[in-house]
Amino acid sequence: MSAAGSQAASRLGEALNPGVTRRELWAWAMYDFANSGYTTVVLTTVFSAYFVGVVAAGRDWGTLAFTSALSVSYLLVMLTMPALGARADAKARRRRFLFLSTAGCVAATAMLALAGPNDIAIGLLALAISNYCYCVGESLIAAFLPEIARPDALGRVSGWGWSFGYFGGMLTLGISLAIATQAEAAGLPAQAYVPWVMLLTALVFALAAIPSFLFLRERTQATHRPAEGIWLRLVNAWRDTSRNFPDFRRLLICGAFYQAGIAVVVTLAAVYASEAMGFTMAQTMLLVFTVNIAAAVGAFSFGHFQDRIGHKPALAITLGGWILMVLVAYVAVEAWLFWLAATLAGLCMGTSQSAGRAMVGALAPAGRLAEFFSLWTFAIQLAAVVGPLFYGVITWVSGGNHRLALLLTGSFFVLGLLVLARVDFARGMRARQQAANLEGFVPAGVASS
Repeated sequence: MSAAGSQAASRLGEALNPGVTRRELWAWAMYDFANSGYTTVVLTTVFSAYFVGVVAAGRDWGTLAFTSALSVSYLLVMLTMPALGARADAKARRRRFLFLSTAGCVAATAMLALAGPNDIAIGLLALAISNYCYCVGESLIAAFLPEIARPDALGRVSGWGWSFGYFGGMLTLGISLAIATQAEAAGLPAQAYVPWVMLLTALVFALAAIPSFLFLRERTQATHRPAEGIWLRLVNAWRDTSRNFPDFRRLLICGAFYQAGIAVVVTLAAVYASEAMGFTMAQTMLLVFTVNIAAAVGAFSFGHFQDRIGHKPALAITLGGWILMVLVAYVAVEAWLFWLAATLAGLCMGTSQSAGRAMVGALAPAGRLAEFFSLWTFAIQLAAVVGPLFYGVITWVSGGNHRLALLLTGSFFVLGLLVLARVDFARGMRARQQAANLEGFVPAGVASS
């Protein structure tokens, strides 16, 4: 091995908890690689347009039906994830729950292939199930982060996973676009090739997730807490954060605000590009690739920066970047300026999503990782409902003014920055340690599976 390779391996080893191997880190990051194809192909690029144009046959309510199915799934995640997370902690079975959610998402994604013209019911049902299972899996895999990474390396390890994940999304999207291009060149309609794209997406997800189930270890001890009802667990968890983890609660509120702005960018970027900028479909697809590349670069590089300067300053810089992006996109009239805004959005997306996961890992007590990450999932899903709905209402009342809607969306990032100012990470980490001491849990990476 070269000197540079030895140094890289040494730095990698220094970022991991005792007992965690590089193979286990790779297996954990492979889940980000696996599930990114689902969001990129199903939610952002291919199935969303296919459902509105082909499955719903261009009906006026097609877009509303699509977004409503997603909203229902997000609502179910919000209501059930705290109880599922607490249950996973109680039994120390996060890996088993992760497998079940992955199997559900893969199966439901494959079911999307059955949705042809006017097959609206099966399309909406499969969409809602697949998105619900995706969100559950995303929360569970994140809960492994504090067990894998040392406390002073949460940012860089989270960034490695996110950046690796964006390449997984680009791989699935690239193959899908190759299929679509060849089919359209042969004169085939969308219903002839989109089902194959859905099957491909499900297959890539299933294969790429296999290392996570083979090599991830369950290190945290079971809490053996008694099971609670969904509503009771949700209410008790919220009260507990207010009483014992006030800084984590502020982080949840901060995350709900800025993730609402991110949800607008993820869900409606293609709509804004076509309606406000006049982009063609080919230009929009290239835009998605650009955003993903920038996001991968941002997540990978900013994670190291976050560990050096601290979680709070890092997120503050990222939210400032989001505000700048909104202003640039708002004033953009020429295409090159909008491309600049898209590149900024990609950089900020990678950094903010990676930073959020690292911050939760820094504040979540050792015995309740899945539960606390599920509360973060609750905040994100709430944002996913509120953000796009806010944008839609503004465009409706303003007569289709997408620029105004985007400008007002920037207020979510401003509010997130204001709430972040009240988060004391040092105090929050002390609360985390006190909770771990009280419960008698050993540090992550020490206990055997």
